[in-house]
Amino acid sequence: MNYSQPTSAYIHIPFCRRRCYYCDFPVSVVGDRLHGENSGTISRYVEVLCQEIAYTTAAGEPLKTIFFGGGTPSLLSINQLQQIINTLKSQFGIANDAEISIEIDPGTFTLEQLQGYCLAGVNRISLGVQAFQPELLKICGRSHTVEDIYTAIEMIHQTVNVSSFSLDLISGLPYQTLAQWQDSLKQVVAIAPNHISIYDLQIEPGTAFNRYYQVGEQPLPTDDMTAQMYRIAQQVLTSAGYEHYEISNYAQPTHQCRHNLVYWHNQPYYGFGMGATSYVQGQRFTRPRKTQEYYQWVKDYIAADGVLDCPQTPLNEVLLETLMLGLRLSAGIDLSTLAQQFGVETVAKIWQCLQPYSQQGWVELVRTDQLRLTDPEGFLFSNTVLARLFHQLGSELEV
Repeated sequence: MNYSQPTSAYIHIPFCRRRCYYCDFPVSVVGDRLHGENSGTISRYVEVLCQEIAYTTAAGEPLKTIFFGGGTPSLLSINQLQQIINTLKSQFGIANDAEISIEIDPGTFTLEQLQGYCLAGVNRISLGVQAFQPELLKICGRSHTVEDIYTAIEMIHQTVNVSSFSLDLISGLPYQTLAQWQDSLKQVVAIAPNHISIYDLQIEPGTAFNRYYQVGEQPLPTDDMTAQMYRIAQQVLTSAGYEHYEISNYAQPTHQCRHNLVYWHNQPYYGFGMGATSYVQGQRFTRPRKTQEYYQWVKDYIAADGVLDCPQTPLNEVLLETLMLGLRLSAGIDLSTLAQQFGVETVAKIWQCLQPYSQQGWVELVRTDQLRLTDPEGFLFSNTVLARLFHQLGSELEV
């Protein structure tokens, strides 16, 4: 099988002042006293991260998207961010029109810092708001205030070279009401970011929320209420001119997240840093989620001259991943492309499997060759649709 070369890179910055109660990402809590270049912990991590990048074989084409996620990447100093970008540029090259995104949290950066990030190359900012109600921010364990949110937005507006500004919200929080949710959406529309991500709360094992709350029980909203929140968001944001281009994401014209589209199209990408996943040459692998284990992994990686011994992803798993990711998009999946990769008979089995959901109005064919979930109902029941696909195809297909 011929594999395309990655032109995207995800950079994981694990540091946070505190761990949010819903978070199960690989993070390292540093508190308020450690920040930027004053933190030897952060400096050491940046050094090891750059070593990993420098020992990774370049595929040829320059990077077209770079995404700094976390954690809280805005705990990096300007020089630390510049060091990482310079290492990426030296090893892979960066296209002139590359999208370079960074996640930032209110209350963790200054205007000078934000302007320095943009001078280093950042042109897309994702602000982690999550809620506009002080009581909900406290319930989530967030360290910022509502005042911090609006201060951060004002700084973003004062920063040159920001071509796209995204904002995150979470629905389905404990004690969250429909009135609060509608108020948050109203405030977001008034702020008018170029891009909005709305995530339904998932109670993950090992999190504080998993200790505090039981799925399906109060004070968590009911499934019917969270579905209503989803429908309300879809109605409010599309009416305000946003395209609902992915299950959890809305964008103004030309402001879709190019980096995340790489994931949803199941295309290859580099991943760097603690807990980061790469998908290169048909091999999907994840780095250790703990700091010292990651450092040892990089040491072994360098000793092996950047060669990894991991298996190719089986073709049937590639198919299921392609369906799972592609059906998140409002555009859906091109069946002619799917047939070229996996065969006409496979596509016929997929459509046969989805017939019951087509009749329910959750799945539709557009122009006879574009398979997609309907918005919002198909998106709401996407887990049900995907579960059937995985059950049927996983047992029937040998590709």
